[in-house]
Amino acid sequence: MSIQEKRDQIVEELMPFEDHFERFAYIIDRAKGHPPLADEYKIDTFLIEGCLSQLWIFPEFKEEKCYFHTDSDAAITKGTAALLCELYSGETPEDVLSLEPGFLADVGITQHLSPNRRNGLTNVRKKIKAYAELCLRNH
Repeated sequence: MSIQEKRDQIVEELMPFEDHFERFAYIIDRAKGHPPLADEYKIDTFLIEGCLSQLWIFPEFKEEKCYFHTDSDAAITKGTAALLCELYSGETPEDVLSLEPGFLADVGITQHLSPNRRNGLTNVRKKIKAYAELCLRNH
């Protein structure tokens, strides 16, 4: 599945929710299905700055593709970060860099986040993008 198809699938899953509370409940439920990050990766190196919650993104590069794993002490934070990690995981660095997550606004996610959570989500994208750029330079 291409990164565009993954984006379209996420949009398709989130669009039916007319109420943002239902949408966030769905995102939180999805986050519960994500495995927790091992404690060895819950370190400052992988901590996302600018987020009131503790939020970690652990990146990997294997077989020419980027993978991102996340965890947080807040369910909504973990859920929104997990959406981005799902979208960008298994993609080449070029594909990671080619697609901005503007669709989150289209489905009513970013408008209903607190400023601190929006900032955290922006920093998740920056961290994912920086890792993809690093992979491009080094491989």
